[in-house]
Amino acid sequence: MTQTKMTGAQILWECLVREGVTEVFGYPGGAILPAYDALLDFPIRHTLVRHEQGATHMADGYARATGRVGVAIATSGPGATNMVTGLATAMLDSSPIVCITGQVGSRLIGSDAFQEIDITGITLPVTKHNYLVTRPDDVAGVVREAFLVASSGRPGPVLIDITKDAQQASCTFDWDAAAPTRPGWRHAGRPAQAELAHAAALVNAAERPVILAGHGVLISGAVDALRTLAERGDIPVAVTLLGIGGLPASHPLNLGMMGMHGESWVNQAIQEADLLIACGMRFDDRVTGNLKTYAPHARKIHIDIDAAEINKNVRVDAGIVGDLREVLDRLTPAVAAAQRTGWREQIARQRGDAAVRDIQQLPDDGHLYAAHAINDLWRMTRGADTIVVTDVGQHQMWEAQYYHHESPRSLITSGGLGTMGFAVPAAIGAKRARPEAEVWAIVGDGGFQMTMCELATAVQEDLAIKVAIINNGFLGMVRQWQEFFYERRYAATPLSGPDFVKLAEAFGIRAAAVSTRAQVLPAIADARAHEGPVVIDFRVEQEDTVYPMVPAGADLHAMIRRPSPIVETAAD
Repeated sequence: MTQTKMTGAQILWECLVREGVTEVFGYPGGAILPAYDALLDFPIRHTLVRHEQGATHMADGYARATGRVGVAIATSGPGATNMVTGLATAMLDSSPIVCITGQVGSRLIGSDAFQEIDITGITLPVTKHNYLVTRPDDVAGVVREAFLVASSGRPGPVLIDITKDAQQASCTFDWDAAAPTRPGWRHAGRPAQAELAHAAALVNAAERPVILAGHGVLISGAVDALRTLAERGDIPVAVTLLGIGGLPASHPLNLGMMGMHGESWVNQAIQEADLLIACGMRFDDRVTGNLKTYAPHARKIHIDIDAAEINKNVRVDAGIVGDLREVLDRLTPAVAAAQRTGWREQIARQRGDAAVRDIQQLPDDGHLYAAHAINDLWRMTRGADTIVVTDVGQHQMWEAQYYHHESPRSLITSGGLGTMGFAVPAAIGAKRARPEAEVWAIVGDGGFQMTMCELATAVQEDLAIKVAIINNGFLGMVRQWQEFFYERRYAATPLSGPDFVKLAEAFGIRAAAVSTRAQVLPAIADARAHEGPVVIDFRVEQEDTVYPMVPAGADLHAMIRRPSPIVETAAD
């Protein structure tokens, strides 16, 4: 039967079930209680978070690990406002999540009732779309449309705010009648053949092309299509932070990460290229550096599903709007098979000994460095089905440099917003999404303290995430900027914290402290063997620095290099 009488709360869960939802992350409260009461009658597992921001990051981690829509739920007022950071994180990284919030009764809206807030007004700039639902008759149509909007085109977050009376009142539920009547995004149509022919001609004429692979490669499922294009044209590939995993790190055409903390030879190759083929990336300022001197010799092709990104930051010679996988499948046959040996050899010479980031090149001088911990973690997990979720800061960049990702969706991180506190809850969401995978959260001691309350969630839900704290006693990346640009005036960056081992044990979690290189491998092995959650406190060198670094707004090739020639080949 497609028609039956149900409450708005029941319709909400019935629609979620029909959308394929099996997991939600949330925190109950007064305005959403009718929905929580109805939840008990539906086959959806609820993960009880400790903070609503954590719920949004868990939904985000779930979405990034699978490509499916993640769902978070909260009550009105502070419950809803606590979700704003997570919505903004998902918005800037094009992650499909749906957040559902309770709202005070419709007659109380505008009266400053207890826990009333205009959450649709607040979240308008950080959502792809949002809704205020005041009647049970509208619940089904809104939920169905929200899932379409969140997942279609360039994915993104959607918020549904449902008044308490709309949850409690009843109406006739008709799934078929609630089908969306509008497209979920503004479809530009298929690119014309002439556009593709022009782009192919640019590729065929180039002597020094570089592919720039962004997050869109993963989102569109264009991994194989990207590899086919690169191999057919013998074109080196540079990846953005969120594009890591779009081409296996071991592939001979994968140059590595570009941008502010990218590899020196990658940035130099971009600056010397005569053609850039940008695939599902947005020319972020952390990627380009000074736009006036960015890739000065290169013609540019930009392929993106979002027309607003074309010519937004960088003027291009060919802008193609469309789904990346479809565009590459149509473009590649028109690209001539080529061997660009001279260009690859030129890049290889710039790479030099730094081409192999191997921890054996980092001497054990009695100090424990973040690179030791991260590279050893990669060596021990490289053959496993592993997802690494990072927080934001120095450890995030070291992970990108020293953990070599071979598969898509194996790195989950906050790129656009740079949200500290993202990793632990997002790792919980990823573990829910892929329980068979080994999930590691790599965090700094600063970001970890923002959402460490979610360790209780991992314990209660029996989720065996592993947490590696890169503990340097500073807000590391901010300290690094103070070292370089503020004459080592460390204002508000020295950071104290609890004994993380005792803290973890208080939650009932196995924990260990590591302060020497010899302790790293045994600690990782023990964590991997343990069936429950684990916390490892890696007490690393305090004033270590991420190299190379392009100062904000500087030319992409004007990198600050590691001063010591002894270690330069390992980390520069």
